Amino acid sequence: MGDALTVATIQAHLTTRFVGRNLEWHETIDSTNTRAMALARAGVPEGTLVLAEEQTAGRGRMGRRWYASRGSSLLMSLILRPPLLPRQAQRATMIVSLAAVQAIAQVSGLRAGVKWPNDIVLSHKKVGGILTELGLHGERLAYVVVGLGLNVNLDVSNLPDLIAPATSLSAEAGRPISRLELLLALLREIEARYERLRQGWSPHEEWRAHLVTLGQMVRVGTPEEVIEGLAEDVDADGALRVRTADGMLHSIWAGDVTLRGYHID
Repeated sequence: MGDALTVATIQAHLTTRFVGRNLEWHETIDSTNTRAMALARAGVPEGTLVLAEEQTAGRGRMGRRWYASRGSSLLMSLILRPPLLPRQAQRATMIVSLAAVQAIAQVSGLRAGVKWPNDIVLSHKKVGGILTELGLHGERLAYVVVGLGLNVNLDVSNLPDLIAPATSLSAEAGRPISRLELLLALLREIEARYERLRQGWSPHEEWRAHLVTLGQMVRVGTPEEVIEGLAEDVDADGALRVRTADGMLHSIWAGDVTLRGYHID
């Protein structure tokens, strides 16, 4: 199997029922999430995938840029319309992060983990990130766009100085990784979990088992404050529970987390 990411090559090998079947591919785009949000508002079917070889304004959480040289990575955004409440939307992030971890293992043999709330990590370094954006109809969740950037054959030595150290699958595996094979595995894993999600299954326990954050001393920066303590757990909707030195347990929905050291067994 080659490594070309074109509509023809992807659709020729795709085995999913609906995820990725409606596919929009770009050589260059500002942001796959921006495009996917526009498509979602226009009413395209769920499972629609926006894929790009290069982003000129790729976005991460907290308004950060996502850097990836052309043809080096998986840069994609997926449109889903899950039967969830807005406060449960993090479950869409959960299933995509779990699918990424599983697909990485299948294709590269590497064991990745998830750093709360949305980073994919290998060897203490970030290999991927997820940006989830919501569309609401009144108080109802109309759609979710889950954007994923995954460093596959990226030469990380060419990256600018980053807040978190970065790596790529090829750097960790010591060999090139097929982006096409990885994408196909990823879409299969997403669809399998999403089908279960639509039937009422919660990905909480599986996601919790892959979090490298739990059991670690953390420093969490939120818009209101900085909280330091032990990351004890996550709730069913993805909030991080941190116990501070005074014994109080804080539930944190969003923030930047610094781990005081962790490892993946």
